[in-house]
Amino acid sequence: GELIAGAVNKIRRYADTPPNIATPTFMAEEAKKIADEGGLKYTCFGKERALELGMGGLLAVGAGSAQPFKFVTLEYLAPGATKTIALVGKGITFDTGGISLKPSAYMTGMKYDMSGAAAVFGAMQVIAKLKPNVNVVGLTPLTENMPDGAASRQDDVIVHMNGVTSEIENTDAEGRLILADALVYAEQFFKPDIMLDIAT
Repeated sequence: GELIAGAVNKIRRYADTPPNIATPTFMAEEAKKIADEGGLKYTCFGKERALELGMGGLLAVGAGSAQPFKFVTLEYLAPGATKTIALVGKGITFDTGGISLKPSAYMTGMKYDMSGAAAVFGAMQVIAKLKPNVNVVGLTPLTENMPDGAASRQDDVIVHMNGVTSEIENTDAEGRLILADALVYAEQFFKPDIMLDIAT
């Protein structure tokens, strides 16, 4: 109970942190701290690797932001375990809606759009200490969704990691685009028995 309560409080702190502080880079650094404290394997990559992998969803959503996006993976490996669970968390550190700009009244509170990723961080912190007899991997695409000259547009067609295409009808439907690539990444690199995606 204490471990779970501590993780929940950490998740709340992440969600409440102002978006000029809780950037994708900040969140990636926080994940590294959790990994170091819990003995988890940590990996993080950005635009160059995303281009190699063909992560069209993450690339499209992150294109309008001055903040570089990050894709963070935390791995817990249980000795002798044969099953793997993947937790995939939406990590939009601030969501303006992109070119499909939200009305200002609906933009307040969009710092919370990374709460799915924060929940994955908290879960992985607890898992590292409880040491269940199952492998668990937490995957979090972390990016802002901002309007900019380089931002994705309505009517753009993008190609995801597995070759499936998406036509963007509203750039404020960004979460499904980054989660799609993260789910494919989980499937291809970890072959989990169960995948759970966590959005806001």
